[in-house]
Amino acid sequence: MKRHVALIGFMAAGKSTIGKRLARELGLPFVDTDAEIIAAHGPIEEIFAREGEAAFREYERAAVEAALLGETKVVSLGGGAVTHAPTRDLLTEHTVRVFVEVPATTILARSRRSQTPRPLLGEKPSLARIRELLALREPLYREAEIVIDGRGATSKVARAIALELRSALRPR
Repeated sequence: MKRHVALIGFMAAGKSTIGKRLARELGLPFVDTDAEIIAAHGPIEEIFAREGEAAFREYERAAVEAALLGETKVVSLGGGAVTHAPTRDLLTEHTVRVFVEVPATTILARSRRSQTPRPLLGEKPSLARIRELLALREPLYREAEIVIDGRGATSKVARAIALELRSALRPR
C-alpha cells in the first residue's frame, strides 16, 4: 500500500473501533488522533473550554501530520478534522480517505450511550444539532475515495473496507 488509510466521518460513526480492526486485517499499525491529542494536551472537552476550537484543530493537524510520518498506517480522525483546510490538505495528499457513513439517528443513539464528551453536541445531543453539523461536513466527507456503510458489525465493516482498498489499489 502506497498511502496511509484515513478513516473520516462524523463523531460516533465507529471510526476508532473499525480502525483497530482494519489495521489488524491489513497488518498495519493503528493511530487514533483523538487519543494522541488527549495524551499530549488533556481531555478534548477541556481543550475546547480552555483554548477554543481553533486551538484544538491545530493540535489535530499536528497529530495527523505526526501520524503520517514513517510506515503506512490506518489513522482514525475526529469528526471535524476535515473542516480544517490544512488537515484536509494533508489527508488529500498522503492518504486514501474512507468515509465511514452512518445516519444521523444512529449517531444520536450512539452519542447518547457514549461516555465520551462531545463538545460540539453539548451535554444532551439532539437530532437537530447532529443534522446541522452533518449538513456542513458531509460534502467534505464525500470527497473520500471510498464511502462505506458503517452500520454493520465492526468486523464486517473493516473487512468491507479492506476489500475496497485492495480492489482500489490493484494494478489495472
